[in-house]
Amino acid sequence: MTKETLALHETLETHEILNFKTVCLLRSKLMQGLCFDNELKQLMEKDVQQSITAIKELSGYYKHNELLH
Repeated sequence: MTKETLALHETLETHEILNFKTVCLLRSKLMQGLCFDNELKQLMEKDVQQSITAIKELSGYYKHNELLH
């Protein structure tokens, strides 16, 4: 039985996506404090929650990369 891992290019792409989603999360979270429009705050909170979900999911894939094995 072979253990499935991400190839190097897949690992790098996953890393880039994780970085992007982390920046999105931080930006939305910080901008919520500067925003006075409740609708916009709700949209940013939705983005925060979606980013957290995406980061958790991508982290699972990232753990299966070639560099760690």
